[in-house]
Amino acid sequence: MENKPVIAVAGAGYWGVNHVRNFHELGALGTVCDTSAQSLSRIAERFSGARTEIDFDTVLSDSSIRGVVVATPAEYHYKMALAAIEAGKDVLVEKPLTLSVEEGERLVRSARERGAILMVGHLLEYHPAVLRLRELISTGALGHLRYVYSSRLNLGKVRREENILWSFAPHDIAIILRLVGSLPVRVAATGGAYLQPAIADVTVTHLEFPGGVRAHIFVSWLHPYKEQRMSVIGSSRMAVFDDVVKQDKLRVYDQGVELINGEMVARKNEGVPETIAGDEPLRSQCSHFLECIATRRQPLTDGESGLRVLRVLDAAESSLAQGGEPVDLKG
Repeated sequence: MENKPVIAVAGAGYWGVNHVRNFHELGALGTVCDTSAQSLSRIAERFSGARTEIDFDTVLSDSSIRGVVVATPAEYHYKMALAAIEAGKDVLVEKPLTLSVEEGERLVRSARERGAILMVGHLLEYHPAVLRLRELISTGALGHLRYVYSSRLNLGKVRREENILWSFAPHDIAIILRLVGSLPVRVAATGGAYLQPAIADVTVTHLEFPGGVRAHIFVSWLHPYKEQRMSVIGSSRMAVFDDVVKQDKLRVYDQGVELINGEMVARKNEGVPETIAGDEPLRSQCSHFLECIATRRQPLTDGESGLRVLRVLDAAESSLAQGGEPVDLKG
């Protein structure tokens, strides 16, 4: 891509530095902004030629900057993304888009009114295994989709500004909504807060979709081992995406249950690994953002996509507060 758009990355912490690395390697990095002088010093040492800036308003006033990546803690997403849109920039916001549906709606509306690209960092939608999963479902290779279940577990980084539902579950919700192709009609969630009052460390969320498809999502940052696994069950085959293993992250199992002579008989086979590309999902996401800025086409994970995830999160949060009472979700 000639004359690549110049990008500013706001947030040079744990995850933001990965954005910095990718845009730097893509030749599109302009400025890195962070309130920590120490973080900026590390950026300057590691990435030659990268400008650093503490003041976000100074970044927004720079006419050479076409796009802004907001990779800050979630509590700052709305304010910073809105400011960037109002300054005439295209914006990529890390997940979750915001911490409320209302703020998400205002961001989407503002971007639409100003003709800005608004993209949300639903990273795993760019994972080669997930892209292949979508193909398997759309071509009918798994048969009719029946249910999906996922687990995202770790003894991980415990946050204070958001609970485990808002921290971990957006990844899985985004993938499941994309695989099913619709919003759920009903959401129920239960969980427990063990480390901090009123901040859930573990949740289990159940999603009920039109046509009887169901899904559940188990997330926890209070767990003895790391697990990032999603199983997709079709009427004829099953698929498992395991993002923790180094190789063969996606396996398809030609197995199920058949009616033979009036008896239900399980058909079992070894899983066969799918051949998938080795592309780094974040690199693909960053390249897609640059392409969308240049072509003005809507991103795969656009603002509306982020808003759909927020609606499910909001319903799950409401159910969690009601002790697991199901919440109907209006599309």
